[in-house]
Amino acid sequence: MDGKVTREQLLEKFAGVFGDAEGAKVYFAPGRVNLIGEHTDYNGGHVFPCALTIGTYGVARKRSDRKLRFYSLNFEGLGVIESSLDDLKPYKEADWTNYPKGVIWAFGEKEMKGEQGLELLLFGNIPNGSGLSSSASVEVLTGFILRDLFGFDVTNQDLALIGQYSENRFNGVNCGIMDQFAIAMGKKDHAIFLDTATLEYTYAPIRLEDAKIVIACSNKKRGLGDSKYNERREECETALKELQSMVDVKSLGELDEATFEKFAPMIKDANRVRRARHAVYENQRTLEAVEALKNGKIKVFGQLMNASHVSLRDDYEVTGIELDTLVEAAWKVPGVIGSRMTGAGFGGCTVSIVKESAIEEFIRVVGETYRDRIGYDADFYVVEVGDGPRVL
Repeated sequence: MDGKVTREQLLEKFAGVFGDAEGAKVYFAPGRVNLIGEHTDYNGGHVFPCALTIGTYGVARKRSDRKLRFYSLNFEGLGVIESSLDDLKPYKEADWTNYPKGVIWAFGEKEMKGEQGLELLLFGNIPNGSGLSSSASVEVLTGFILRDLFGFDVTNQDLALIGQYSENRFNGVNCGIMDQFAIAMGKKDHAIFLDTATLEYTYAPIRLEDAKIVIACSNKKRGLGDSKYNERREECETALKELQSMVDVKSLGELDEATFEKFAPMIKDANRVRRARHAVYENQRTLEAVEALKNGKIKVFGQLMNASHVSLRDDYEVTGIELDTLVEAAWKVPGVIGSRMTGAGFGGCTVSIVKESAIEEFIRVVGETYRDRIGYDADFYVVEVGDGPRVL
């Protein structure tokens, strides 16, 4: 299937796989992109993501027994993958189904157990492995479906926390709260200014005037669990412990630049100093960027995006040749207001704010530069900011 899909097509596919579509309901949860505030979410800092109009579609219905039957239109070669409510463990051969299974398990851990199994068909039009949070989208979608089908008493914010819990505990990825939160709490034409330490948030209107958000997907696949994501997190945690011997803080996000520079010598390792510096400075950049956007200073917002990428490249070292090539080519195109990597890094995507009049040129120039240097194509998506999960 291509990127666009109707409710009818999804029900038809469901009937083709599971025999009929009687009693099945259709759902959607978005993907997300983070505009600024990268690798701050597990460091007690601020983030500024928004939900997208691309995401994950699901068709689901309850079964009369305890079987779980999963099917993805993105991985049709895998066929129907079966499991059961009595065997909620992560298996390598369960492949993508470990994400919905993890959420069902997490609901059970929170004393919300469904006594009936499910049939679930998924279709995502988020590029797989792109860093636009396909896994978090599946998690929030599954939680939303469970709430709707079984009447569990949970808020959308709870769905985000349960999704994060399942990814941490079931799938072993030590992710922060940002992805699930942005997806569960998405609001059309708004980004979410979230303090990850307290979960206090406000919606900020995205007013880009004559510009659009353009995602460039590097097509370099990455798996979070086996990337250096957990390693970076550990480096920051160790740096924080070293700082805490002199400063009374609970997270790196509580420090401003001056306080950090004063106590940085407490950190015993040069790499850890750089990791912590990124977390502190990126948090301050995010505060400044949201203020700039509120005051209509889109140019300042773009400059802060650029500075974010430099810090992710030099201090946090999570960019790599693919993302650097995309961003550095973008910076040279007139009409680009700002460009940076987004997501965990090591592949995935960049996010750029580009004047509408320059989008065609941007895609051509950045695309050609990337192919010449990397040897294969990047994909480009002009995206809209959308709502959170819903029944279709």
